[in-house]
Order: sequence, then C-alpha cells, then structure tokens
Amino acid sequence: MSEAPEVPESFEAYVRSRQEALLRSARRLVPDPVDAQDLLQTALVRTLGKWDGIEDKSLADAYLRRVMINTRTEWWRARRLQEVPTDALPEVASDEDRFGQHADRALLMDILSVLAPKQRSVVVLRHWEQMSTEETAEALGMSTGTVKSTLHRALARLRAELESREQEWQRVREPRPAVCAA
Repeated sequence: MSEAPEVPESFEAYVRSRQEALLRSARRLVPDPVDAQDLLQTALVRTLGKWDGIEDKSLADAYLRRVMINTRTEWWRARRLQEVPTDALPEVASDEDRFGQHADRALLMDILSVLAPKQRSVVVLRHWEQMSTEETAEALGMSTGTVKSTLHRALARLRAELESREQEWQRVREPRPAVCAA
C-alpha cells in the first residue's frame, strides 16, 4: 500500500506538485481539454481563499476534486438556463439518421467483439474513456509500451475487419445476372 504524498503547506507549492494529477481529474470531469484547464483554474482560485482553513492538507486533493465537481455542476446548470425558447423548432434528426446512428453503434460493438479482451480493454480506455497512455497502462497493470503496441495491433485488426465487411457488403450488393427459366 502506497503512502499518500506529502502535501506542502503553501498553496503555490501544493499546486506545483499536484497540477498534473489535478488536471487529469479535471479531464475526467469534462471531455474538452480546454474546458478541463478552465475547470481546474476556477477550482484553484476558489480553493486559494479557503487554503488556510483546510487543517489536514493531506485531504487537499479530495477538497479540490469536490470543488471541481461542484463547479462543473454549476456550469452545466448555467448552460441549461441559457436556453431560450424560439418560434422556430430545431431540425429533428430523421428516422433514417437515427437508424444510421444505431446501425453504426451496433456495427462498432460487433466489430469490437473480434478483438481479444486485452485489446478491447486498451481500445475502450484510450478512445472511449479518453485516458492517456500512462493512465491506461496503470489501469490495466501493463507498461506504456505494451499499451502502445496492443493499441496499434488492435486498431489494425479493426481496420482489417471493417475492410473485410465492406468488401462482403459490396459483393452482396452487386447485381446478379438474371436467370432465364426455360
């Protein structure tokens, strides 16, 4: 079991030592990297005024994460309140568009099933969960080099599977010569 990192007493020293970990936490809360930086900056500004009131500095990470979660929630609520009713309705996706989205998702899920479990885990963590190579390696208990090579092979396998299915689809769609009954 690893010990918690020693937390400096000064706010500036704390931020310098923990900024990367805090930014990773922000990235998990909001998908856009720029928004994650804004979220972290806002949380740091809000925490600065309360820093001296945090008696147990070893809980500073948890405090900042809570501030980030609350800030993200405030942003979400504020964005929701900015919606303005209009006379014109927005365009609604056609049934064909919705069907295409469901078909794409079903195809993706089906194609992912051709991967080995380790490859599938790496692809999901890197591309759906948007984890860094280092975070993926830590989560799966493997080296970063193994994550990179596994991801490379998995994506190559997915491309090959997609091409194979596309060729099969083209073959099925080709017009067949008419057969005359005698």
